[in-house]
Amino acid sequence: MSFIWSSLLGLLIVAPLLALLYVWAQRRRRKYAAQSGLGLARAVKVEPASGGEERRRHVPALIFLFGIAILLFSLSRPQATISLPKYEGTIILVFDVSGSMAAEDIEPTRMEAAKRVASEFVRDQPSSVRVGVVAFSDGGLSVQPPDVNREATLTTIERLVPRRGTSLGNGILVALNTIAVDAGDPPILNTDVSDISSMDEVLTAPQGWYPSAVIVLFSDGENNDRPDPLLVTELAVDLGVRIYTIGIGSAEGTTIKVEGMNIHTQMDEPLLQQIALESGGRYYYAGDESELQRIYNDLEPTLSIKPEELELTSLFAGVGILVFLLGGALSLLWFGRVV
Repeated sequence: MSFIWSSLLGLLIVAPLLALLYVWAQRRRRKYAAQSGLGLARAVKVEPASGGEERRRHVPALIFLFGIAILLFSLSRPQATISLPKYEGTIILVFDVSGSMAAEDIEPTRMEAAKRVASEFVRDQPSSVRVGVVAFSDGGLSVQPPDVNREATLTTIERLVPRRGTSLGNGILVALNTIAVDAGDPPILNTDVSDISSMDEVLTAPQGWYPSAVIVLFSDGENNDRPDPLLVTELAVDLGVRIYTIGIGSAEGTTIKVEGMNIHTQMDEPLLQQIALESGGRYYYAGDESELQRIYNDLEPTLSIKPEELELTSLFAGVGILVFLLGGALSLLWFGRVV
């Protein structure tokens, strides 16, 4: 236990001084009664019960002194580190905004379908869950850090548009970096992601463990740039982050025009399934509404126990008041008055 105003602990000396004052007052009262002849008369009259009643007469006063001590103690503003259970969670929505997401094999386009699914998902999340957004094509970009502001998240999602190539690993890596920084840890990235061949090249410092954070990846699964998404998935497993993948597109695929060239694009469902499986998450297909409903149950907030510094001033003040009330009640019950 620590104290914000520790210097005020010196006021506790008042309690023993009041106790000494009470003892002195009682002796003075008995001496005065003896001198006036009342002491002998009272001793003769109530001799059988005088011992018990005499001790009981001091109980309310002792309780009052104890209450004063508690209130004096509360003035120092004590605080303690207490582990409290709390429902919380961090979700990073990772969007594939590569050129292939402009394909129309899912109406109206893969990109618009992903945005629609993501917007419904965001609206369904509990207020205690913080949601962030990461967009990636051939490079990862943290668009919005985790926040509980749902309108800001929905606005960010609505602004997403298809861009160029695809680097799934880059998107996951930037999401992990966002989770680490949001938790107060150093950034994960330590090098140009295009040069990554081993996860040993990524970490700048030992990272934390983030079991209450998850990544929801919206993508068609087509990957044509480094780093290897399965290699980055291993890092997510080491950090305790699960990856839930949502496949956008069709297995048959379609042909799109990119910079004057016709390119066939199709969803790589096996890769998305493997990423989810290895990280402890699950895979969902955006074209199956009943399957997507399961993700809302799978991503329930995590009940975690976290130590927090809590000021106990009001608690001690409340206990002090209750002690005073107890002393007053006993005094009224036994003697018909508050002493």
